[in-house]
Order: sequence, then C-alpha cells, then structure tokens
Amino acid sequence: MALLKFFRMPRHQRYEYKPRFWDPKKEAMDEKIDRLKKLKAKDPESIKARISGGFRQGGGGYEEAARARRRQTFRSNMFLLAIIVALVLVTYLLLSVYLPRIIQLLEG
Repeated sequence: MALLKFFRMPRHQRYEYKPRFWDPKKEAMDEKIDRLKKLKAKDPESIKARISGGFRQGGGGYEEAARARRRQTFRSNMFLLAIIVALVLVTYLLLSVYLPRIIQLLEG
C-alpha cells in the first residue's frame, strides 16, 4: 500500500476564493435600526441600553454635546488670543527697553 502512494503524483492545490461584499453604510444603518428596536422595547435590557447610550452622548444628547463643544472651542480660542496679545506686549516692551542697548553694543 505504501508503494502505491510513493509513485503517485500529488494533485494541484485549488484556490477557492469566495468574494464578499461589505457595505459600511448598510452595516451602520442596520446597527442603528437594531438599536432603535431595542430602545423601543420595554424589557430591562433595553432600558439599560438607553441609559448607557445617554451617558455616551454626554447626558443631554447631540444638541447639548454640540453646544458644550462650541463653548469649549470659544474658550480655547479666547485663551489663545490672550496669550498672543500678552506675547506681543511683552515683545514690544522688551524691544523698546533693550533695543537701544543692543544697537549701542553692535555699533560700539
């Protein structure tokens, strides 16, 4: 029996490719629909999902999160503007005080 397998040629390997199509938009839509179905149900698991979803969104939903983001951006921009103004003032004062001395040292 072993002699027969010794003389037999091996068969070629087949490549079996099964293409799959993935649509991320459809998958996201299906997840949203499933989530909404769970939220409309009255069982305890759906109540837990609704509460955890509220925590993830920032408590007040999308509008509240967007408003908080705008406030934070405004504060950050004002802080950056204040730093720039302070740096310009400090630079002006330093140049007005020390520039004549620097010029004097370079000339003489």
